[in-house]
Amino acid sequence: MLLNGEEDIEVIGEAETGREAVQLTRKLRPAVVIMDIAMPVLNGIEATRQILKAVPSTKVLALSAHSDDAYIDEMIALGASGYITKQSSTQDLSKAIREVQKGSIFFAPSIEKRLHDRNRRSLDGRGRIKKQNVRLSSREAEVLQLIAEGKANKEIASGLEISIKTVEKHRQHLMEKLNIHDTAGLTRYAISAGIIESSIQLTIR
Repeated sequence: MLLNGEEDIEVIGEAETGREAVQLTRKLRPAVVIMDIAMPVLNGIEATRQILKAVPSTKVLALSAHSDDAYIDEMIALGASGYITKQSSTQDLSKAIREVQKGSIFFAPSIEKRLHDRNRRSLDGRGRIKKQNVRLSSREAEVLQLIAEGKANKEIASGLEISIKTVEKHRQHLMEKLNIHDTAGLTRYAISAGIIESSIQLTIR
């Protein structure tokens, strides 16, 4: 509603889940995707990864209630063009969309200040924060999120349209990569890494 009042901005699609956001982006190829971090089925971080891989011309602007460093760092590392909070004004949102559409980087003022003040990480040549974490494949991140959401192997296989045996292989690879040996540990890792929020984690099986 807010954006439809802007003469130079047109909302061409809305998604209820991260996976739907990826599908719509592939179909509609918008100039800018406004992405929340807390998205069901596929979180906003993994959805951003898939969107930027599938449609590199699309810019992603994170709009979230969360401004934790971990979330911001992850989105920047993936190539998001900006990050603002839901407390930001309509003017800031509109300005952010226009800036990232032009190819610029935009952060909410409070986030920008924090990024400049931090010296424990250096920026690479593209202004992105370098990360030295375990790298998960796109599919591994999807499986990890669904495990953390309490889904059984059969449910994961059905949702991702893969075999149960393949799910089991992904689960084993995750445990080996992360040096974690139980589902509870995988869930705790997913929460700490921002792959899933503790508030939407359902059950541990």
